[in-house]
Parts: sequence; C-alpha cells; structure tokens
Amino acid sequence: MPVLSTRPKQFRRFSALLILVLFAFTACNAPNPQPVPTPLPAPTLPVGAGGTLITTLGARDPTTLDPALVGDVTSALLVHQVFSGLVRLDNQLAVEPDLAERWEVSADGRTYTFHLRPTARFADGTPISTEDIRYSLERATDPRLARSLPARTYLGDIVGVREKIDGKAATISGVRVLDAMTLTLTIDAPKSYFLAKLAHPTGFVVDRRAVESGGATWTEHPNGSGPFTLETWRHDTLLVLARNPNYYRDRAKLDQVRFLIGAAASNPLVLYEQGDLDVTSVSSVDLARVQDTSNPLAQELVRVPQLSLYYLGLNVTRPPFDDPQVREAFTLLIDRVKLATVTLNGGVQPAYGVLPPGMPGYDPNISPVNADVTRAQALIAASRYGNPAALPPIVAYGSWVGILKDVVKASLGITIEVRSYEQYGDYLKALSMGQIQIYGSGWVADYPDPENFLDVLFRTGSGENHAAYANPAVDTLLDQAAVATEDARRQTLYREAERQILADAPVVPLYHDVEYTLIKPYVRGLVVTPMGILDFATVELVR
Repeated sequence: MPVLSTRPKQFRRFSALLILVLFAFTACNAPNPQPVPTPLPAPTLPVGAGGTLITTLGARDPTTLDPALVGDVTSALLVHQVFSGLVRLDNQLAVEPDLAERWEVSADGRTYTFHLRPTARFADGTPISTEDIRYSLERATDPRLARSLPARTYLGDIVGVREKIDGKAATISGVRVLDAMTLTLTIDAPKSYFLAKLAHPTGFVVDRRAVESGGATWTEHPNGSGPFTLETWRHDTLLVLARNPNYYRDRAKLDQVRFLIGAAASNPLVLYEQGDLDVTSVSSVDLARVQDTSNPLAQELVRVPQLSLYYLGLNVTRPPFDDPQVREAFTLLIDRVKLATVTLNGGVQPAYGVLPPGMPGYDPNISPVNADVTRAQALIAASRYGNPAALPPIVAYGSWVGILKDVVKASLGITIEVRSYEQYGDYLKALSMGQIQIYGSGWVADYPDPENFLDVLFRTGSGENHAAYANPAVDTLLDQAAVATEDARRQTLYREAERQILADAPVVPLYHDVEYTLIKPYVRGLVVTPMGILDFATVELVR
C-alpha cells in the first residue's frame, strides 16, 4: 500500500496508490436486505484494564474510513481497528480466523468454504450473516462506487470480480451464500497468497443499513465490527476510538485511543517528552538524539525494519523514459548509500532491488548499484537522444524528486521541473492515467508475499503499475509464480521476474524503511510489526 509522504510518517501500515474519487453510489446488485435481526446480548468477555492511549495521526485526516476505498497506510491503520473481515493477519503476519471461525479448501485449491462465528456481530449488537459478507464484497466491486477500485487488486482473484468492476456482470459469480453462516469464494486458480489478500480492508464487512442511511457521510458514524468504534472525529484536529463493548473476540483493554491530527500533532517528539503522548514515530532528523545512549529515550525506542520500498517511478511510455538507456542512466544518478546514511541519518536501508529484506523471495545477491555519472552520460549519448541537452522537458512529482532535480542539474546540466497537485486525489488520477513522466513514491506491504510487490506494481495493466511497464516475459513468470505450489519454486520465479524488472529499469529503488517508535514503559502489549502497527486491541496501560 502506498505511503502518502516520505519520512517522517506516523505508523506505516499496509500498501495501493489509490485515493479515490467518490461517485454517487446507489445500492449494489445484491439481494434485498433481510429483516433487521435482533441484536445479540453483549458478550461476557473480560473488560480491559482501561485508560486512554494518546498518539498522533499526522498532518491531516485519513483519506477515507470506507474499507472498500482504503488506499493508504493511515486509513488502513484506523479501518483495521473499526472493521473486520473473514480473516486477519496476526502480529506475526500469519493469517488467522476473524469473522470466520474456520474454513475448508477444495481439492483443486480454488474454492474456500467459510463458516462464520456464531458470535460475530456489528458494534450495535446486530448479528453478522453471510448476506452481510456478500453485500460488502458486491459493494466493494461496484464500478459506481469510484472510478478506481482497490478491489481489482485485492479481490481480483475471485471469479467474476473483474467482470463486475468492468461493468460486464451484475454480481460476482464466485461468491455463493450457502446459508446464514456459510459461504464460498471461488478463485480463478489455486494461489497460496489468497487468504492473506483477503485480510486487506477491501474484503471487510460493512453494515448495509449504516451505508444506505448515512449517505456520503456514513463513515462519520460507521457501525463496524472491529475492536473499537469511532467515538469522535473533529476533522484535522482529533479522532477518538472507543472500546467496542459488543466485540465478538477478546474485548480491547483500552477505553480509548486518541489520535491528534494537524496542528495538535505538531512536534510529536516534544509532546512525547512532555508526557502528552504515549506513543510516537521518530523522524530521521531526531533519530541521532533519540538513539544516543545517554538519552533516557533510547531505552524506550523500538526499531523494526519495514517490508517497504521507496522509489522513483519512470513512465516507460513518456519521453524520454520510453528509451531504456535513458532509464538505465537515471538509475545511476542517485547515491543510495549517501541518501540512506547522510540525508536520512542512517535510519533506512539502501535499496537495490524491489523486494525488501525479510520478505519471502528477497534476493541478497542483487548487486549494489553505485552512482556513476560517467556511465549515465555514456548511456544517454548512446540513446536516440544523443546528449542530455536533447532530452525533452522533464516534469517530476512526489517524494525525493527535489533531490533528483539537484543531482540531474549537477551531473547532466539539465533542469527538471518539480510540480505538485493541490489535491492528492488529482495527483493519483494523473498517475493512473499515465500522464506523469517521473514520480517518487513508497509502497508498504499489504501482506507478506512477493506477489504484493512484483505482481501488483509491475504486471501489465495493473492498477498500481503507474510506470506503465509491460513485459510479457515478466507476466509469464508472475503467472507461473502465482500458482506454484512449492515455496522454493515460487521464490525462484519471483527472483527471475525481479531481475528482469530491474534490467528494464521502470523504477529506481531508493531505500527500504525502518520504523522507529517511542513507546512509554507503561504501555504494554503494543507490537510494531514489519508492516507497522496492526492492532491496538491488545494494548493496556500499566502505570
């Protein structure tokens, strides 16, 4: 899932470059709503230790709290607390049951039969049935919801999803409700990563009554099914989550989680030192001071390498990056070690490949790429442009393009124009339409599988392939890896695909992020995973 800014970034969580433009949404082509069920009595689960955890969310509101539209890490962090799906990832990034208490897989590996928990319920106590699951999946794939849907990426393995999104079918043929507690999902081929993809917010359940009665602002008062409910949302100032008393699993131990936003979240390290925050992410500019062993904060610092990639994307259909030699030249301009060690104060790992360390399939044998201006100049001389002065005007957007501008001016003598969009959604629309020559971006894993990077970012026609990269040989390798049953074989295929992608140079890998988080000693049970913070429900304050 994409990150909306470079460091500092509060709680990087989950990967899709999708901030989406809402259309007026009418009801999906799903069965008529059932009579309103009688709410179940509150579960007799132990109440947590109580208390309020205070942290920051960032400079602005989350882009959406609609699970079907989640496309950034901040929104995903919150949606995971308020909503839930059939399955989820635990703090070890393994798939575990959630709304579904169990499932079976058919002999051919294509049909999953899910059995819901009898205690599954929305926050108001209303039981959750398989019709709610079906409605949510149909809604997430309805082309009237938005011009670009995350469901194409995260639910696209389910038979009929792509046809539904493309307007060629009224319903998803691969979804079948067998009874109120049982449904099946049929995918197009056996794929080992399917359940992990299903843990993405796009597959989460929403309450049809809340959606249809709340109109465009239904997420202001969602009736979710996660461990917390949305209690307060003062836009660009404060967002408060409260314990869901009707949660069907172990209830959250905290009474509340308070997220400061905007001006209230300014100078988070100072707020933390003053005792006004319990948890905060540490920016690269503060890293040296916080890591100093003479500073008491060093004892409260947690360091976790992230499954992430920050990179420059080169649109292979836009001159001058339609010339592979120009693309290769640009991979040689930035000193990645200097970027990691000097610009970012040693707080990240230089990236030479796509897959981050710790990701299955990571290739430690990819050779480092050193900055080589002489070689870059020779490549441009050998291109059809002949010399840097003959390159067409270049306009860049996004992260790190300012540094690129300085390097290109110093090494090639040409000027890159750096622009930005006032609205981030306009920027993403331009990306999705292939209008941007070069852009800086970041991707954080949605699930720990190489498919989430290589297939999602580089397959021909993928909604996240903003470089417009297309290589039939790579697509074939990705197809083979998707259905390979042996892990060793899958990793070999993904490594071959990654090496071919790097040779074609549609992106310039820059670095893999490391999350540095300060956590007060009295905060217990908070786990920062290689995909950020997944769960606040296990956290308690022990003063």
